[in-house]
Amino acid sequence: MWKFMALPHLLLLLVLHCSLFVALVSGWKTLQGSPPVVIARGGFSGIFPDSSLASYNLALKASSPNITLWCDLQLTKDGVGICFPDVKLDNATDISVVYPGKAKDYSVNMVPTRGWFSFDFNFKELQIVSLVQGVYSRTPKFDGSNYYILSVENVAKLVKSSSAGLWLNVQHDTFYKHHNLSVEKYLHSLSAEKVTISYISSPNANFLQRVRKKSSLKKTVTVFRFLDQYKIEPTSNKTYGALLKHLKFIRTFASGILVPKSYIWSVDSELYLHQHTSLVSDAHKHGLKVFVSDIVNDVPFSYNFSYDPMAEVLSFIDNGNFSVDGVLSDFPVTPSAAINCFAGIGRNAKKQVETLIITKYGASGDYPACTDLAYKKAKSDGADVIDCPVQLSKDGVPFCLSSIDLSTSTTVADTKFRNRTAIIPEIQNGSGIYTFSLTWNEIKTLTPSILKPYAKYTLFRNPKFKNQGKFVTLSDFLSLAKGSRVLISIENAAYLASKRGLSVTKSVLNALQKAGYDKQKSRKIMIQSTHSSVLKIFKDKSKYERVYKVDENIHDADDKAIKDIKTFADSVVLQKASVFTQNLAFLVNSTNTVARLQSFKLPVYVETFSNEFVSQAWDYYSDPSVEINSFVVGAKVNGIITDFPKTAVRYTKNRCLKHAKKAPYISPIPPGKLLKHIPKLDLPPPTPPLPVLNDSNVTEPPLPSVSGKFSISGAAR
Repeated sequence: MWKFMALPHLLLLLVLHCSLFVALVSGWKTLQGSPPVVIARGGFSGIFPDSSLASYNLALKASSPNITLWCDLQLTKDGVGICFPDVKLDNATDISVVYPGKAKDYSVNMVPTRGWFSFDFNFKELQIVSLVQGVYSRTPKFDGSNYYILSVENVAKLVKSSSAGLWLNVQHDTFYKHHNLSVEKYLHSLSAEKVTISYISSPNANFLQRVRKKSSLKKTVTVFRFLDQYKIEPTSNKTYGALLKHLKFIRTFASGILVPKSYIWSVDSELYLHQHTSLVSDAHKHGLKVFVSDIVNDVPFSYNFSYDPMAEVLSFIDNGNFSVDGVLSDFPVTPSAAINCFAGIGRNAKKQVETLIITKYGASGDYPACTDLAYKKAKSDGADVIDCPVQLSKDGVPFCLSSIDLSTSTTVADTKFRNRTAIIPEIQNGSGIYTFSLTWNEIKTLTPSILKPYAKYTLFRNPKFKNQGKFVTLSDFLSLAKGSRVLISIENAAYLASKRGLSVTKSVLNALQKAGYDKQKSRKIMIQSTHSSVLKIFKDKSKYERVYKVDENIHDADDKAIKDIKTFADSVVLQKASVFTQNLAFLVNSTNTVARLQSFKLPVYVETFSNEFVSQAWDYYSDPSVEINSFVVGAKVNGIITDFPKTAVRYTKNRCLKHAKKAPYISPIPPGKLLKHIPKLDLPPPTPPLPVLNDSNVTEPPLPSVSGKFSISGAAR
């Protein structure tokens, strides 16, 4: 008798043992050793309206072959199951316009709620209601596309591959029961119609206990969904946080758990990570799969991830300690690429492409620009080229700073030097406190301030370190960057020579000579400028690569201009919009500029690549790796200039780049892909064509000689 009763337990132990063996062989630390599942919440709901046909289709086309489509199950008055993100319809449809007088009041989870509810309408009545974007920070341009509410059966028919699946999330079983509708009965009808349901999740333990007993759903994986830790689970009357201690009980009615990401990686009040919890390991010990939710690219997450959604996904699947068994995301392309291309590559993996990763003021996305911290981080991140925009102090000391205006990246405006404000139209519009107005000893006393390019979107960079680091002289920078290629950018040389008696080109040449770079056999130094007159000073320095920066957006360059560039430059920097044109953050088309310049044997580097999602076109799915990929694989640029070098360096090492035939999640985005989904009436007005770079834009007179009015004295200390 004992042996008979122990048999199920023995079998469970054998299953767990085999799962552990597979995990060890495959390298994945999931329960069964298989790669994590990607679950597309409402399809690709980060772009198209949640649960729309376009959203589900994009998820299927752009993600892993084994993608699982997530459907939030709601019921209509006539018992039809529909996929819709909430029990209320008014947030993500135009139902308030179609049926303006039909809002009603109900108690939802004991909370009085007014709105338009699915069970007040039959399915036919809902067929004239259109889905719209329910997240206001996302583009509403697809709202007029007449995407209609889909039945579960509609969505199930989209799942044609045997490796793909359908996930039904049942959030309000009790609520529908109070209104004489049965989710269980509907699930049984799906089974009778031979609709395959891969997963069913619910935050209600009793509902899952009943589902588990249904013979028609024996092959369906039941998943207990954890809500906020302080909310009460109705069956046990315990908080969801308390139920974390009862995983053995959960295993009696569920094969997995779905948890918010904070259950695994929580953050402090300043959005920095705590140490990960033991939840995944604990759940795996009880034979429970773990699925993580709230993985969203276009909302701020922990500063530890530097606005890189790929880094966040990897923290759940490739951290050396555990891996979740599935990732629920509004942007399924990111976890798809993370699992198939980026996981397991390691810091020391070889680059799969020759594309140079060039910093923008060091790792200025993580630390104040051009400080020792930003440069050390850039070097540890593996950047190929580390940059220094050279400025001169009043006493002629060359040092690195992102702008000649000190107020851009220091707190000078809050110091005793604020009375040195000046208006100099030759340099910029408006006033500034300029580097040549302070000595180097005075500049050394200033506090750095991290750049805030997207402050208007309330997106700030690494606030804990926003005023950390030290400014460095050019000679200090060259020592810090030893072993790496170096890019030195020079601007405002004509003004400094003629009006301030300062020669920035001479200062750079002297510093390079003292550091021994003039004796280098290989090209370790790049000199960049928007002015041909500056680059011509370095014409005889064959060991230096001269880089011409085109600071305006262009759609082409004529032959004469390119031939002229060839006389003073070895490569060119373009802006992103000179490669792929945009209109209201939608990609419109590609230019021929990169190919034209490369045909004249001029390598092309492109700037600036940032991680913040607002810096990217909608077409890049709020993922910096997708944007970089489109320039590297699609436009075949020679270099990427970025303020987050860690993200770009990781991209160059991803193993999917080795494959000639690119998977959809690592394929370049064709311009106009999203634009064609916008109704004609909602299309953005066409933008004027970009200009062609011609010879008159390139040629300029030589640099003026240094004025004798200002003496140059002092040295770096």
